[in-house]
Amino acid sequence: MGKTLVAYFSASGTTARVARELAQAIGADCYEIKPAVPYTKADLNWIDKQSRSTQEMTDKSSRPALADRDANIQAYDTILLGFPIWWYTAPRIVSSFLEQYNFSGKRIILFATSGGSGLGKTAADLARSVSASAKILDGGMLNGSQTAAMLKAWADKVL
Repeated sequence: MGKTLVAYFSASGTTARVARELAQAIGADCYEIKPAVPYTKADLNWIDKQSRSTQEMTDKSSRPALADRDANIQAYDTILLGFPIWWYTAPRIVSSFLEQYNFSGKRIILFATSGGSGLGKTAADLARSVSASAKILDGGMLNGSQTAAMLKAWADKVL
């Protein structure tokens, strides 16, 4: 199986909680993808067409800046990549993260949190941000309360 990293982006804390619990349940390292400019509540107002998140998601070329670039991706064989679903896909900052590192030969397994939608075509959307030799796979949705045993069982299934 090799060494596994749980990398995640979380704007409100929901995905962060799941990612940290997942990493602990499977004994993996954990890395938070942080924006250079943190998102405010107003930035996340998806109803406002002028909000930062709406502007980023309507511009497919948008790549929000990262706070750092110190993830040691080369040390891992598999990356469990988590994020909230925004506009039926991953937030653009996830593409920023994927484009900053060399994921050649890595397995990237997606998990997400959402109030109502699934992963949809997220794997295909994100595949454009990594080398062709990286394998992006749908892992699934990790919504609601999950016990450590449930998270380990999920990871055993997708890994």
